[in-house]
Amino acid sequence: MPLPSEDLDHVLAHTRVLWNEARERCFFLTGGTGFFGMWLLESFARVNDALELNAKAVVLTRDTVAFARKAPHLAGRKDISFIQGDVRSFEFPEGHFDYVIHAATEASAKLNSEAPDEMLDVIVGGTRRVLQFAKEARIKKFLLTSSGAVYGYQPRDLTHISEQYRGGPDPLSPESAYGIGKSISEHLCAVHALQQHYEMKIARCFAFVGPHLPLDAHFAVGNFIRDAMQGNAVRIGGDGSPMRSYLYASDLAVWLWTVLFRGESHRAYNVGSPDDISIEELGRTVASLVTPQVDVVIAKPKVDDLLPLRYVPDVARVGRELSLFSRITLREAILKTISWHREADKLL
Repeated sequence: MPLPSEDLDHVLAHTRVLWNEARERCFFLTGGTGFFGMWLLESFARVNDALELNAKAVVLTRDTVAFARKAPHLAGRKDISFIQGDVRSFEFPEGHFDYVIHAATEASAKLNSEAPDEMLDVIVGGTRRVLQFAKEARIKKFLLTSSGAVYGYQPRDLTHISEQYRGGPDPLSPESAYGIGKSISEHLCAVHALQQHYEMKIARCFAFVGPHLPLDAHFAVGNFIRDAMQGNAVRIGGDGSPMRSYLYASDLAVWLWTVLFRGESHRAYNVGSPDDISIEELGRTVASLVTPQVDVVIAKPKVDDLLPLRYVPDVARVGRELSLFSRITLREAILKTISWHREADKLL
């Protein structure tokens, strides 16, 4: 189902001044059929139409037929074409490309815990392959969607983690495969861009909410929305104390396009909301926004005098350098997400 027009108009309004350089240019996007990719593709299509850019996008997907079923409104467009393949071994499309957005990753907690070697291979091997393509295509700008996982566990006494933090994932822990893979990818991109003389920017992404976010994965807000929409109690597996923050997906798209076009080369930017909320409060907020309201069940009692675990970005850099901030409140973001999923369910 297409994204809400008001959300696409939001992206257009807040990126309009960026796009003139992309007129009649060509983009290559990996991960174009996932959560990030759908927002980037739909906003690209809206901008391309509205500003008459005559730009083109080529999208790598593992299954072109499945994507056509998922998004026929995109699959049939003349300005977007698709190639099928694994990010580690795909055949390079012919022609010159100006921009690459490497958003393909296996953000699966299950894979990370059960097959960390495969997780690492997908992330690092995929990045190597995309960089080979970037060299052949003679690109101008490259955006890597990395992750806040490159910082490792956020110290409990650090409320917001900045790009200057020099901690990292534990290399001896198999569960660090995702964060270590993203760290290696950042390094590979930095070295390659220096050697090949193009601009390279990194978006270290945190947590998000919005249409296309899976409701059956390891994302707490997605699971809470699923439970509440089904009329079931919102279930919190732990004690509800960890602190998170959530940026709405239309703001995410604005931030990613802005970092690609205007971000400083060889620079990482945290991408996410600085407005922290506990998992318990998040669950109660979701439960209160459905009709009728549902209960919240918390599995474990809180431990007194223990600071909560945190995963919250400091976004001062992106605000100072690129004038980016979150415009959609969390309450509004949750309501938008619920509404979109309900409409999508009607079409099934």
